Amino acid sequence: MPRNLSGCGHCASAGLLIAQRFPRAMIARMSSSLPIVYVKTGCPWCEEVLEFLEGRRIPFQKVTVTGNREAMDAMVALSGQSKAPAMDWNGEVLADFGVDELVPFLKERGVI
Repeated sequence: MPRNLSGCGHCASAGLLIAQRFPRAMIARMSSSLPIVYVKTGCPWCEEVLEFLEGRRIPFQKVTVTGNREAMDAMVALSGQSKAPAMDWNGEVLADFGVDELVPFLKERGVI
């Protein structure tokens, strides 16, 4: 699945946010390995996870699956289920999680 930050309005906003916070050379290195966070519109767990990542300036690509069959299919293929949020962290999958599950996941990877 291509990791294109300009694929939708949300991702384009994320791309602008990333561009404002990181030098161009760092963005080039990160763009192929940005974690992908699949979310649903109106999902409180999704909103909490996004706020957590943004608040700690952890770069990621947000993909909204609501109303996007291709994105939903990609999330289901990745995680084996249709619950959100789901995250692809360089091939490692965290599915149907909240901040309580995200924190130890990120600590194990030395991110926080």
